[in-house]
Amino acid sequence: MVIKKTETLKPTDWLPTTKKEVELRGWDELDVIFFSGDAYVDHPSFGAAVIGRTLEAMGLKVAIVPQPNWRDDLRDFKKLGKPRLFFGVSAGAMDSMVNKYTANKRLRSDDAYPPDARPDMRPDYPTIVYSTILKKLFPDVPVILGGIEASLRRLSHYDYWQDKLLPGILIPSQADLLVYGSGEKPLSAIALAIQNGAKVSELTTIPQTVFLQKEVKKKESDIFLFSYEDCLKDKKKQAQNFKHIEEESNKMKAERLIQKTENNYMVVNPPYPPMTTEEVDACYDLPYTRMPHPKYKDKRIPAYEMIRHSVNIHRGCFGGCAFCTISAHQGKFITSRSKESILKEVKAVAAMPDFKGYLSDLGGPSANMYGMKGLNGKICENCKKPSCIFPHVCKNLNADHRPLLEIYKAVDKIPGIKKSFIGSGVRYDLLVHLYEDGELNKAARDYTQELIKNHVSGRLKVAPEHTSPETLNCIRKPAFAAFRQFKKIFDKINKEQNLNQQLIPYFMSSHPDCTEIDMAELAVISKGLNFHPEQVQDFTPTPMTLSTEIYYTGYHPYTLQPVYTAKTKEEKLSQRQYFFWYNKEYKQQIIRALNRLKRPDLIKKLYN
Repeated sequence: MVIKKTETLKPTDWLPTTKKEVELRGWDELDVIFFSGDAYVDHPSFGAAVIGRTLEAMGLKVAIVPQPNWRDDLRDFKKLGKPRLFFGVSAGAMDSMVNKYTANKRLRSDDAYPPDARPDMRPDYPTIVYSTILKKLFPDVPVILGGIEASLRRLSHYDYWQDKLLPGILIPSQADLLVYGSGEKPLSAIALAIQNGAKVSELTTIPQTVFLQKEVKKKESDIFLFSYEDCLKDKKKQAQNFKHIEEESNKMKAERLIQKTENNYMVVNPPYPPMTTEEVDACYDLPYTRMPHPKYKDKRIPAYEMIRHSVNIHRGCFGGCAFCTISAHQGKFITSRSKESILKEVKAVAAMPDFKGYLSDLGGPSANMYGMKGLNGKICENCKKPSCIFPHVCKNLNADHRPLLEIYKAVDKIPGIKKSFIGSGVRYDLLVHLYEDGELNKAARDYTQELIKNHVSGRLKVAPEHTSPETLNCIRKPAFAAFRQFKKIFDKINKEQNLNQQLIPYFMSSHPDCTEIDMAELAVISKGLNFHPEQVQDFTPTPMTLSTEIYYTGYHPYTLQPVYTAKTKEEKLSQRQYFFWYNKEYKQQIIRALNRLKRPDLIKKLYN
């Protein structure tokens, strides 16, 4: 990656976004045009930039139309004309509905991805809105969906904001093909096939894609899910489907999934094998400017400000948390960048004119999973568990923290780096677990010492999520005792190093299998640990997660047993209030609630 100084950058250093910018490059035709729900930031943390640069490296002429106006005469959709190969459509880096609405379904006042955080720059479900517009304007040009919104809606899914089960997003969007997960390899294969004369309707074997067919040639290994119509009639069938969907998302050798919807079959091809280090490096070594497009001059893009001085070191997460979408999108297998690639990017950040010496984050989906994989690859090939660390850390997991320690120490030696912070979530259960291999235990202790001593920016945020054993089991998180153990270590190192740092736990209310009494007990435990919870979240159901399937169906997909979930506004507020037990305005209503629940013992513990 070669970073030019800001003053030497030219408009042609970004992918074009307008007709004039296309002409500046001397092009009279485009191969691919992307429509994105986010502002265009030419940085490896933004999907449109990564895919655009990947296809550009194949010699294709690529343009991006960021946040097109869907309300007017649709000139943004027409201005670049027809691409030679296909249109690409993505809602952006987040599911648009999570991005736009709170857990109470209230419209958010800002959006981190447009200029100046404007909340009105994208429609609800931009994947559907953009795609249907393009199919109407250019019916003969293929439209290919990608990004997290499409990825998590690839099959029948519960939509919290409409409160109903919806079919796979290819149906309402009218698109031709869907790419799920990281899109570099499938989109490159699609572009190559179309360039070589294939019709998009013929692309039925490319891994990590979803397509519709009137008839399907069945393979012996195919998994036929209950139809969308069956799931509408019987929620338990939707729950049963999800078990297959999650397992196949997390297998190294997955099977094809097929679901009948209306008069079509939705076919989900298995994913590509995990990317190699060389393949991941190649994605990050593309010629990004690492800056927003010049059209946003003097405007603030909060999502960019958050990551402008950070470096992502791996993809994937094997935590398998029930409410998390990472494994459904990126998979559980970790694909790590090489030390050389990481250091090259850190040097590029250090050369940025506004860099003051502080790297805001050196992490990934989970900060301390870098380089971790199975000791015996054959065991991993036959594994379908969604988590490598729940309910216990797998004995086949090589949870060695030494490669990551080497990265930290090498980064901190780079001229211009005063401090590198770890802003990504740390899995403390990997740090307090007792391994059979003594070297892994020593590496975990050394990592914990290095992390707390040198890489915390005043506050270390971790996510125990809850204190209730039943709720934690449903979330797929370790027992709260693991957090207590980590807190003791954190406090001990702080005292030894004479540091005044805080440990900030994330907690969640209204998750499936969480009752009001569970929340009251969380409040008592928080008080005992001298925590006044700040980082709190009311559970928001998002497509294609275990938690959401339980919320919608009422059943646990792996046991098909009923599970209680707080659903009404009153139930949710009655759980949430316990986060704020220390606030005077909640005291009387909490006391009344605990009397109603016949738990005066908890009143005494909370209020002496």
